[in-house]
Order: sequence, then C-alpha cells, then structure tokens
Amino acid sequence: MNNVEINQGEIKVKLKGLSDGKLSFAAMGFEKDVVNLESGLLRLVFDLKDIGEHNYYQVPTIEVFYEENMSETHWICEFNGKTILDKMDHHGNSTILLLNRKVLSELEQHHENAIIVHAEFPQPANINLEKSFIHFFK
Repeated sequence: MNNVEINQGEIKVKLKGLSDGKLSFAAMGFEKDVVNLESGLLRLVFDLKDIGEHNYYQVPTIEVFYEENMSETHWICEFNGKTILDKMDHHGNSTILLLNRKVLSELEQHHENAIIVHAEFPQPANINLEKSFIHFFK
C-alpha cells in the first residue's frame, strides 16, 4: 500500500511497488479533504525510492482533473532536482503532463528518486481524485 504524507504545503506519496497502468489519486490514498487548494498552489512529491528497478511506460504521464474551469495554470516537474518540464496550460478542467522516459532513466539514482510537481492555479481548485492519475510504469 502506498503511503500518503501531508506536510506544510506538500503532499508526498511513497510508492511501495511497481504499479503498471494508470493509478488514480484515490487509489494511491489521497482523501478529498487532504487536497485542499484554497491558495491555488499544489506541490506533489512522488517518492520512487522503494520501487527497485524502474521500467518506465513509453510516455510517463501525470493527468490532473479539477472541478473548476481554469483560465491558465502553470506546471513545473522536477526529477532528482532537475527541471524536466515547465509549461503553461491554457483554459480547461484538466492538465496532462507528458514526461520523457529517456530523461527519467538518465537522471535515475540508486539512493533517491523523486518526481516533484508544482502547480499554480489562478484561483482555489478542487482536484477530482477519481479521474486524476499517474502512469509511470509498464
């Protein structure tokens, strides 16, 4: 079972094993009252340290659905301290973050592997935990 840890301004998910296919935020253990984005800021940490050998999906994906129709959101993804994605998403109810499998493999370490997602919404947001998912591994 995955471990969801709530810290000041951060949600950290320790993935405990390889999960092939899509894994919803709800299935990871997120709870509705935990993902309260009153400030419009989100910081998600996916800790892959305990996974073992990584066999990445062709295009590792993070998809976040929100209830509100947002005019513009800013997303930054980091892996092991290096920015691997920085994008603006314009107008909608969801954002798809497509990560580069080759870059993830090159940055992978033996002792620490963490994907950090920063999001800035223009207003408070409510994340749909059933629709939002990650798809990292084959």
